[in-house]
Amino acid sequence: MADQQRLMLLDAASLYFRAFFGVPESMKSPDGKPVNAIRGLLDFIARLVTAHEPTHVVACWDDDWRPAWRVALVPSYKSHRVVRTVKGGRDIQEQPSALTAQEPVIREVLDALGIAVLGGEELEADDVIGTLSQRAKMPVDVVTGDRDLFQLVDDEREVRILYIARGVGRLEIVDEGVVEKKYGIPGRLYADFATLRGDNSDGLPGVAGVGDKTAASLVTTYGDLDGIVAAANDDTTGMSPTLKSKIKAGELYLTAAREVVLVARNADLPEVDAKLPKAPKDTAKWKELTERWGLSSSAERVNDALFKG
Repeated sequence: MADQQRLMLLDAASLYFRAFFGVPESMKSPDGKPVNAIRGLLDFIARLVTAHEPTHVVACWDDDWRPAWRVALVPSYKSHRVVRTVKGGRDIQEQPSALTAQEPVIREVLDALGIAVLGGEELEADDVIGTLSQRAKMPVDVVTGDRDLFQLVDDEREVRILYIARGVGRLEIVDEGVVEKKYGIPGRLYADFATLRGDNSDGLPGVAGVGDKTAASLVTTYGDLDGIVAAANDDTTGMSPTLKSKIKAGELYLTAAREVVLVARNADLPEVDAKLPKAPKDTAKWKELTERWGLSSSAERVNDALFKG
């Protein structure tokens, strides 16, 4: 391991979803149950730890994939993914049953290995990641396929994104310079930019008639959303009448959606032991899970990556 300490925050669902859809479902346990998400995630962890040498790792969990407080602000938030609403509880997300069945096993496996798993009530994994990255006293690598987390990049604090949209083996290291080159905006304004343009995958429509280029122009010219809204309501600014009209029409949406898009930085989360384990936390349990689920070569690879010292 490198001498410098480095924290790796895993967007767990982002990784195991990618594993599930990237590894054949024909990969089964000895009793015939799918283990493609479990094995794929272990392979990803082995690869990430080997390549980037973190000293600390936390698997950040979606304890609530669609928090009620975000839905109250923007009712369309992730509504297209809901297959069943649960009054007073968490809505059921559309996903293959074979993946749902593997989620508790993934938590068991990570716990036996000694990799910290952390979620929080009414928090998405993004909020856990945002809070832990803010707390960190060391450089941080956030592993995710979610662009919303680009808002966390901070060159001064050495917080960067390992973006896995093209795969873990072809990830892109995203810092402030990459955000500026890709979108033409400062990294600190990514959340404002994303709120303006919207995100159909999250059920966030954005401001009607404002796409990537216009959103980028607005944040670079007027700064954050408060500055943009102020400019739209100021007759002396150079903003075109048409654009002013669009911003004014979307003003209520912008106020609500900004709170939805912003990830938490100070959520009430317990401290966890994030040190990379040098041996399984529960050797007997790890051996039993490896055998019961037929993790074989994936278990060997993660053993080699984590415990090689």
